[in-house]
Amino acid sequence: MTQLKANDSSLPLRRDVKMLGNILGEILQYNGGQELFETVERIRLKFKLLRESFEDTIFEELKREISELDPGLRKQVIRAFAVYFHLINIAEQNHRIRRRREYQLQEDANKQPGSIENAILSLKEHSIGAEVIKKVLDGMSLELVITAHPTEATKRSILEIQKRIADLLKSLENPLLSKKERKKIEGSLFNEVVALWQTDELRDRKPTVIDEVRNGLYYFDHTLFDVLPEIHQEVEECLAEYYPEESWKVPTFLRFGSWIGGDRDGNPHVTSEVTWETLKRQRRLVLKKYREVLVELMRRFSHSTAHVKMSDELIESVANDEQAYLPEEKRWKVAEELYRRKFAVMIERVRIVGKEETGYKQPEELLADLEMIRNSVYQHHPANHELKLLEKLIRQVKLFGFHLATLDIRNHSGEHEAAITEILRKVRIAEDYKSLSEEEKQELLQRLLADPRPVLLLHEDYSKETQEMINVFQLIKKAHEEFGKQSILVYLVSMTQSVSDLLEVLVLAKEAGIYKLHADGTVESYLNVAPLLETIDDLTAGPKIIETLFNMPVYRNHLEMLGNRQEIMLGYSDGSKDGGTMTANWKLYKAQLEIHQMAREHNIRLKFFHGRGGSLGRGGGPLNRSLLSQPAETFGDGIKITEQGEVLSSRYLLEDIAYRSLEQATSTMLEVAAHVSTESEQDIRDERFVRAIEEISAASLKKYQSLVFEDRDFLTYFNQATPLHEIGELNIGSRPMKRKNSAQFENLRAIPWVFAWTQSRQLLPGWYAAGTGLESFARKSEENLALLREMYAKWPFFHSTIDNLQMALMKADISTARQYAALVEDTAIRNRIFGDIEDEYNRTKEILLAITEDEELLEHSPNIRDSVKRRNPYVDPLNFIQVELIKELRKMDEPDEELMNQVLLTISGIAAGLRNTG
Repeated sequence: MTQLKANDSSLPLRRDVKMLGNILGEILQYNGGQELFETVERIRLKFKLLRESFEDTIFEELKREISELDPGLRKQVIRAFAVYFHLINIAEQNHRIRRRREYQLQEDANKQPGSIENAILSLKEHSIGAEVIKKVLDGMSLELVITAHPTEATKRSILEIQKRIADLLKSLENPLLSKKERKKIEGSLFNEVVALWQTDELRDRKPTVIDEVRNGLYYFDHTLFDVLPEIHQEVEECLAEYYPEESWKVPTFLRFGSWIGGDRDGNPHVTSEVTWETLKRQRRLVLKKYREVLVELMRRFSHSTAHVKMSDELIESVANDEQAYLPEEKRWKVAEELYRRKFAVMIERVRIVGKEETGYKQPEELLADLEMIRNSVYQHHPANHELKLLEKLIRQVKLFGFHLATLDIRNHSGEHEAAITEILRKVRIAEDYKSLSEEEKQELLQRLLADPRPVLLLHEDYSKETQEMINVFQLIKKAHEEFGKQSILVYLVSMTQSVSDLLEVLVLAKEAGIYKLHADGTVESYLNVAPLLETIDDLTAGPKIIETLFNMPVYRNHLEMLGNRQEIMLGYSDGSKDGGTMTANWKLYKAQLEIHQMAREHNIRLKFFHGRGGSLGRGGGPLNRSLLSQPAETFGDGIKITEQGEVLSSRYLLEDIAYRSLEQATSTMLEVAAHVSTESEQDIRDERFVRAIEEISAASLKKYQSLVFEDRDFLTYFNQATPLHEIGELNIGSRPMKRKNSAQFENLRAIPWVFAWTQSRQLLPGWYAAGTGLESFARKSEENLALLREMYAKWPFFHSTIDNLQMALMKADISTARQYAALVEDTAIRNRIFGDIEDEYNRTKEILLAITEDEELLEHSPNIRDSVKRRNPYVDPLNFIQVELIKELRKMDEPDEELMNQVLLTISGIAAGLRNTG
């Protein structure tokens, strides 16, 4: 299998793809014979011809050939294209690493855009002073939260093979390799591709929550534990280089959190026991990582008091600690090697954390010991030559503590309401709390929060659901005692629609002792209760809900104990499903502005938590572009973003790619926050831009809802013209596909909604109705089109929105989508709805090109454009085969297991080809 032509700058990438394609071709011939190899090549070449110039005769030939394929051969053809995509993905990631290295080799000549060094150089060139940068760093906070959202279609074993292939490709870049060494690496590469071909792509069962926890921990173990401190070190080193007159100690500004094992919204498998096991596994991993580094430091720090003078503090500490913590047989035997004696104590104390009394109680104790060693070392070691491994471990302890990652807890507002209703009925405070008006609920809940007495009955027999709710809050209290308060900081309330939704959680926290009101009126509170605003209506009502809370004395007392900080989560998925991508993006942006301004008036510091998916229909896209699309003035508040499903493996499987993604995010935050902090007035948006986007959003919403909510046949079209039901058979997550066992549209989760549209190459959630909004505004006058071009040039939010729309249109394919539309049984429904989708696609493409003044989509992003074009001829066969299989499957009274298996293989392959699921 070979590949398409590309621009000259991608010659090394083309070389890698060709090499991997040739290896796969050889494997196909070995495993499936000449027939398999020739069938794959014939289908590939015909689809390539169709891409270059559509001809009915070739199309009909392909249709006939695919329909006549022997089922066994067809399965191998599907697998051949799917494996090829895995290889292309690896080659492209290796090319990113190669480009980064090329920039580094150029030294001073050319800094890589998006690098930390480039950002700090830019600040220097714009005369941003050191004091401004220090202030920005003190307030800067970016937290990335890994989730178990079921969008990673690739199995862990395949991801591990991909990582090994990537490492081997990188090794081949070494110009000093001998012929023998190169041959050895190429042999290993061939063997790994064989293993990839011979490994089953599909899971035989749905993963358990603990499986998902294990998968999430993999990224901490293999990349994040090392990359996060390196990002901080790079910022510190670049600041020292460009601002040498200052002394720099960069605070910890970049962290990772997790939802895996804590997100109970719609997932009955996440129990309090599972959450406890998650916290234990997180601690076990971080302590293992610390022990490994401490053992290495012990090996290196062979310094002897016969040659150097060590600090009195260290000498005293070693003598005391050996007596207190270490039995004779475990002590380091060479008395003069003081550092090794100290490390021996530290290794033992880390080993028994949480098991024995002599283990470290808090990470601050370990940190104090490390800093004591550092202070002693720099008495006899030149301070301008840092001991990198020791400094890195100090940063790691600050980053990861003994909990590794803060675990968020999330549940649906309706679950809390049901529990409160039962609890209050049992103590005869309210017979039917659920039926009270919102005002009555608020009044009652405030009264309960202002009363130190509990409302839980000690020996009462609560329903299973209410008891589990009580258990969760008791677990949070227990976790704070066992793992530290950093282990769980935030409780997220999904589908927040009223003030009472948050107060209910505070009442439940009070019953567990996480929120305490003492007899003297003083308050303790250790849990940030965060609303999740998701639907268009919620986003509109959100600012009012938040303002009511900020004006409520009992809630302000709670916030005061949290340093007057409030977290607010914004959901990108349901808003987009509810109102279309254009309206959802604007409503999200507008809600941030309104809430940010209100918080400033109340002296509250916000942290916005962006619930973005990997796909464009769920707020996805590159991390740095996601940041740029936020209101600039909110950067100082702190930002939190979910990293979901396939995003984890694409960004964090390889250390170099993880570093590049995180340095782009860091450099973006640094530059934007520093420039915003020097603005005397937050006059960042032109009022003309705001008026224009309001008009565009309204027209777009009307168009979107006329199809999705007002066309009574739309759900029929969606169910029949996409592989929605077949996706439900793919074992990619522990969470059910629907919130309830219901066919209603509102209960369908956003992930399968986006996944189904993506598979069918319609990608509706990523672009539909945006064209109507933009075009209706532009056609009113030439001045309006000129204004849209100005907005694209000057407003990062609008620029990002337009670029994401271009990306969605590039990944969509109307001719392929037409094949899926043919699955709709009613011809009138098919022609009407698909006709509308096709018209809107063309309208959107035309207006985007008019705004960007380009000849083709993504003209300014050749790497992305070429990647999509490179993949299309290989995705096409999988789409084509999938449609034929679905036709066959849907005719059957009883589904054929092998046929369904092949459909699932096409789903997995297309997901790899488009690099998106949901």
